[in-house]
Amino acid sequence: MTARRDTWSNVPLSETTFFILLSLTAGPKHGYAIMKEVMILTDRRVVLSTGTLYGALKRLLRDGWIERAEDQTGPEGSYHARKAYTLTNLGRRILEAEVRRLRALLEVARVLRPAEEPAR
Repeated sequence: MTARRDTWSNVPLSETTFFILLSLTAGPKHGYAIMKEVMILTDRRVVLSTGTLYGALKRLLRDGWIERAEDQTGPEGSYHARKAYTLTNLGRRILEAEVRRLRALLEVARVLRPAEEPAR
């Protein structure tokens, strides 16, 4: 198995990659919808430029983490084919590996820094 196909060798993910993949978990989205979803998921903390987004999408397509899916809806429901993207099984496994990694980090933080008891 090549390094690109081994899920654990691909984590940790960059924040941009993590949120792009996360935005695709609900189903296919076109670029602008991904940008909006990332802003919502991060409460506007991460705002992707078109250059950053499409550079990342190109890399994710090349690595087989996402694939193209046709989206036939355009502005106001008109017929206008746009490029939509969807997670591949590999992309989903890599995202799940990153979520497991992040959960493990949080668990370590909880052990080392237990939540303070409420003031009495």
